[in-house]
Amino acid sequence: MEFARDRNKPSQPKRVTAAEQLAALARLDGVLAKHKIPYWLFGGWAVDFHAGSVTRSHDDLDIAVWSKDRKRIAELLATDGWQHTPQEGEDGYTAYTRGPVRLELAFLARDQEGTIYTPLREGRASWPEAAFEGDIAELLGVRACVITLAALKAEKSQDRDDPVVAAKDSADAAILSRVT
Repeated sequence: MEFARDRNKPSQPKRVTAAEQLAALARLDGVLAKHKIPYWLFGGWAVDFHAGSVTRSHDDLDIAVWSKDRKRIAELLATDGWQHTPQEGEDGYTAYTRGPVRLELAFLARDQEGTIYTPLREGRASWPEAAFEGDIAELLGVRACVITLAALKAEKSQDRDDPVVAAKDSADAAILSRVT
């Protein structure tokens, strides 16, 4: 899944710890579950949840949510102390911060054929088939809804233009190759 977010991430002055990010994810899971808002963790943290261990440092939390829930999520996040921190050029996603933790929300829609995609200003970004099932994983006592392992493997095997993203995806794909 590559859209404009991969090219425009701001650099973070302080490395956020895994413990800080996992605590934020646990809190986020609680808020979204309480309000019955589905979400799916993807990206590097999804790799770690499927692998059962923290495999590398992460810049942010990446979750996918339905576009129709965007306003409700924005209200819930604001109530929970998250600040909307959009960046120039956002397309198909937006960002929030809470303390040192960055959260990126990718938005999902479904077309008439049932295909799930992220709507972009010009077109759409596709997701791997059957990415959004009911997979739940746990890591270090934190529960999260995650995209399926097959979808994550497909996501991490895509060619990337950005060499930094390509290197992360290559390392993640190697880890995922050992996960069954």
